[in-house]
Amino acid sequence: MFGLEALDLARMQFAFTVSFHIIFPAITIGLASYLAVLEGLWLKTGQEVYRDLYHFWSKIFAVNFGMGVVSGLVMAYQFGTNWSAFSDFAGSVTGPLLTYEVLTAFFLEAGFLGVMLFGWNRVGPSLHFFSTVMVAIGTIISTFWILASNSWMQTPQGFEIIDGRVVPVDWLAVVFNPSFPYRLLHMATAAFLATAFFVGASAAWHLLRGRDNPAIRKMLSMAMWMALVVAPVQAFIGDLHGLNTLKHQPVKIAAMEGHWDNSHGEATPLILFGWPDMEREETRFKVEIPYLGSIILTHSLDKQVPALKEFPKEDRPNSTVVFWSFRIMVALGMLMILVGVWSLWLRWRGGLFRSRPFLLLCLWMGPSGLIALLAGWFTTEMGRQPWVVYGLMRTSEAVSNHSVAQMSLTLVSFVVVYFVLFGAGLGYMMRLVRKGPVTDEGKELGTGGPGQHRTPARPLSATEEGMDDEDNAATLPRN
Repeated sequence: MFGLEALDLARMQFAFTVSFHIIFPAITIGLASYLAVLEGLWLKTGQEVYRDLYHFWSKIFAVNFGMGVVSGLVMAYQFGTNWSAFSDFAGSVTGPLLTYEVLTAFFLEAGFLGVMLFGWNRVGPSLHFFSTVMVAIGTIISTFWILASNSWMQTPQGFEIIDGRVVPVDWLAVVFNPSFPYRLLHMATAAFLATAFFVGASAAWHLLRGRDNPAIRKMLSMAMWMALVVAPVQAFIGDLHGLNTLKHQPVKIAAMEGHWDNSHGEATPLILFGWPDMEREETRFKVEIPYLGSIILTHSLDKQVPALKEFPKEDRPNSTVVFWSFRIMVALGMLMILVGVWSLWLRWRGGLFRSRPFLLLCLWMGPSGLIALLAGWFTTEMGRQPWVVYGLMRTSEAVSNHSVAQMSLTLVSFVVVYFVLFGAGLGYMMRLVRKGPVTDEGKELGTGGPGQHRTPARPLSATEEGMDDEDNAATLPRN
């Protein structure tokens, strides 16, 4: 297929499915915590606006959660079907970690999700709030175990290799490997930011259409407070993560910076733009700032950053991809900080909800958190190449023995099915967003029962509304 080998197609398939999947857990993590905050504020203040927002975003959460579960199942199967050699080599570490995620996080979420989505009129406020909090905690625990597994692949420790297989000897060292704390914080914060800008864009869309009410204003206000506070924190966490990567995966940093040579003995410049050429071993058309690379990456004026030519060619990641994916992530992060600062200035001037240029920027920044998150994952995973377990097993050694025809067929099948299935799901979710929160308390639904509208059958039942008229408000129980 287009001159690609089975290994290339297997990598493309995994990259496609995991990129599609990560969108849903990111929003799930952020929305679960957002819902817990909204319900907590409603219980504390009694203000109906928080309740209205809870009902609105819980519907979107239900759709997103369902798609996340379905897309996540594919990932586990691919370890056995496409990467069987990796599973045989490192399954004694990655298998238990994924099992712990199911036993602790998934069961916790599944146990309380039904109460959260369908128990509003069936259980007391305290129990319902407790269920929402448990679901939110479950998403964080899930992130914990998934990042522990992936971080171990980046910075493995706590194991021995016996008979050609990894054998864990210290589970604390396995879980709390050197890169894990930084990557966990970076991912969780990225999920919160992605959700904040998703919520902020939804509010901006309604305000630009003249739908101005307390619920819409509260959505935008809360999202901008999150951007103002968390975006700079994310930049700080990213700096710590970069220092950790420099220590444990220096070739990844060299690829991210497009830095090839230290022969001149000078401090490392920061290359703003350029085109790393893997064949010519140089970054062409580069625009650089002297010393700034050393200042950012080593926090000094004279220390040098490791250069790509210091590593064998076969151990170098693709600097062209990593260089640009990293810059996309950083550029979007800087825009997020700018949006947060601008929102503070508009809030002080009293124009937060009326500035059309600002609302348009918020609308266009809606997918920015997810794009930055994907760019960050591309940087991390492509920067680890050619290793699947860093320093221990190469990606070329991990793949199953499939033919090009088999991998081509499955890749095309995944692309078609994903775009049809999840495209429809995303379209439905966006239609829910366009309806906006309901503030009319006069609309009530029945209390449920056999044959009644509110009898739940699946998580998507939480949306419990038709989509015939996008301008009509949804009808959810409000008490």
